[in-house]
Amino acid sequence: MYNSHRGMVPAPNSRLTELLDQVRAEFDNQHNRTGEYEHQITAQLQEMEMVRQKVYQLEQTQIAIKQKYDEEIARLHRELEARGGAPLPPHLGGPQQHPGPSQPPPPAIGHGPSNLFGGIMANPGGQGGPGLATPQEQPQQPPPPHQMPQPPPGPPSQGPSQLQQPSFQGYPQPSAVNGYIQAPPPTVSPGPGKGRNTRGIPGPATPQQTSQAPYPDPRASPHVARPTPPPPTQQMRDVGNALADLDPDRMRPDQKREGQDWFAVFNPRVQRVLDVDLVHNLLHESVVCCVRFSHDGKYVATGCNRSAQIFDVNTGNQVSYLQDDTVDKDGDLYIRSVCFSPDGRYLATGAEDKLIRVWDIQTRTIKHTFSGHEQDIYSLDFARNGRHIASGSGDRTVRMWDIESGQQVLTLSIEDGVTTVAISPDGQYVAAGSLDKSVRVWDARSGYLVERLDGIEGHRDSVYSVAFAPNGRDLVSGSLDKTIKMWELTPPKGMLPGPGPKGGKCVRTFEGHKDFVLSVALTPDGAWVMSGSKDRGVQFWDPQTGNTQLMLQGHKNSGTFTPAYRSLVTAPTLLIH
Repeated sequence: MYNSHRGMVPAPNSRLTELLDQVRAEFDNQHNRTGEYEHQITAQLQEMEMVRQKVYQLEQTQIAIKQKYDEEIARLHRELEARGGAPLPPHLGGPQQHPGPSQPPPPAIGHGPSNLFGGIMANPGGQGGPGLATPQEQPQQPPPPHQMPQPPPGPPSQGPSQLQQPSFQGYPQPSAVNGYIQAPPPTVSPGPGKGRNTRGIPGPATPQQTSQAPYPDPRASPHVARPTPPPPTQQMRDVGNALADLDPDRMRPDQKREGQDWFAVFNPRVQRVLDVDLVHNLLHESVVCCVRFSHDGKYVATGCNRSAQIFDVNTGNQVSYLQDDTVDKDGDLYIRSVCFSPDGRYLATGAEDKLIRVWDIQTRTIKHTFSGHEQDIYSLDFARNGRHIASGSGDRTVRMWDIESGQQVLTLSIEDGVTTVAISPDGQYVAAGSLDKSVRVWDARSGYLVERLDGIEGHRDSVYSVAFAPNGRDLVSGSLDKTIKMWELTPPKGMLPGPGPKGGKCVRTFEGHKDFVLSVALTPDGAWVMSGSKDRGVQFWDPQTGNTQLMLQGHKNSGTFTPAYRSLVTAPTLLIH
């Protein structure tokens, strides 16, 4: 009887095996959690170390600034005593704390339904233009004496060398060339919420310089006449890198170049190693919103109202006129970004209708039309492989497109409108500037955020232009805070994988512009940094010393440009050195 029921009893080890499996599963689960906790602890430790380093750098910077102010005030004290002035009161022996320059904050440019850039070039009268919105200009006050910059030692590095340009077969001449005729009053692009119209280009007022009256010496004898103003031949005051404060009429002939409607001034503190001259004046029938050189430097493209145009750099002749005839003819349609493919076969354009058109230049036909952005497209850049295009839009996204497959391959979203994009020379990374004052760098394949450049060393206002240096490890950015910054990305090339984005190092800040910096670029050899500003000046900077070599003015409006070899474009004028 016992044996007949023995087979119905469960195996003695099945329950034990089940319990062991549960213990093993729980152990594995706890082990995985331990790994996650260790990873989080490591990330927190790295973040704490980064904060510690930032605090240390801030302390060192504060010490250096305090020492500089102390030395400057001591020098001014000695200079005042040498001139016979009254000694400074005891409470002025150290640096004063001051709230900064007296001017309103930069404009709060939101991410509205249409145009991020609407109105920055508008004058106080409120006329809209195809640029960005700006606050009312305030009269500039002369800086306090302790803010006058001092010339750093050493001459700048030598200028860029002439590079070999690859041969190109050229583009066919259009059947009807838009020749050099007298241009009618240009049209402008409306700002946010405005309808299309055809008003004239607003011209922002030239920054005014306030001259200081000489202080009378209370100890002066009544029989001694006051000194007369110095003649133009005497030495000018030191303005540092703010070359806009120089008076060309008081400069020596070797310190300036002048034309009928343009001029350039050279920094008297540094050795002059560059020169500039006007070669072509390319007239357009509308506002020129953007310009871009081909990679070989032989052609330049401009983006205008409803059309993109291509010119021969050597002759100044128009060689191609690209316009989409399928678009409704009513109203304006401004081309806000243009970019050549590396082989010069295609031209990509980004417009207010939120579309990217890739043109075959030889046939003057559209190869691809990319849609997906929800607001205006403000920036385009071709990768060196000639296959991928990066685009930045006011819809807060950066997108990557494949012209071979005709598809969108990557979407990168941020917190605010994207104003500018750039792809690294090796094509592995894409950088973008934004209205939130930050510069971001992503892996172009995975979309992983590998750098975020902001914080204490970052810009204090929206970033409107970024450009990679030829070495691929440095990045230049321009901002509405009137400065240009050069960043050294975390090695190698700032792209080490880790728990989160790293912060690159700001190796230099270039200061000297009097208004918003809207465009930055580097020469192909990296020897010069160039910047265009709403102050209507284009400045060339030595990245080694931070000194500006020259300032060029040739427009009634802001200059934007793209360098190619020894060429420079400022819309709508082309200058070649």
